[in-house]
Amino acid sequence: MAKTEREKMTAGEPYQQFDTELIERRKFIRQQLQAINSETDNEKRNGDFKKLLGDVGEDFFVESDFKFDYGWNIHIGDHFYGNYDMTFLDTCPITIGEHCYFGPNVGLYTPIHPLDPVQRNADVELGAPITIGDSCWFGGRVTVLPGVTLGNNVVVGAGSVVTKSFGDNVVIAGNPAKKIKDMKKGD
Repeated sequence: MAKTEREKMTAGEPYQQFDTELIERRKFIRQQLQAINSETDNEKRNGDFKKLLGDVGEDFFVESDFKFDYGWNIHIGDHFYGNYDMTFLDTCPITIGEHCYFGPNVGLYTPIHPLDPVQRNADVELGAPITIGDSCWFGGRVTVLPGVTLGNNVVVGAGSVVTKSFGDNVVIAGNPAKKIKDMKKGD
């Protein structure tokens, strides 16, 4: 049986971004987010966000504006805090561990646009997942690019652009982000 465009997209395979199911979901999400992001009651706002996400832990708090494409590819562990203006482009899975805290203007981007202009002009898109371990802290304006995996206990300095994967217990910063410190327990 042939894969749907959604299945191809989630698997990181080339897909047609203007597929009817995908267009309808993006439209639905935009409508929902417009209402949710204007909600001033924290409990209601966060409960409504949770309904749109693939799965999320019990203790979840996000300020507004939180934006994403589909929601179904976002998986967030327990004890998550996201500050203002987060953007998660979830063509592929975005998986975030437990006890993670994100500063304002964090962007997680899974889409990959082809370098070949013929493919790009044909509206072919693909992606790669982003995986973030437990107990991570991101400063403001952190950008994480497709295919990145970050281990547990990673701190990402404000303004960093994370273009490659890093293991556990490191502080990274810069554009592109580089390891600036190994951490030990108690650091």
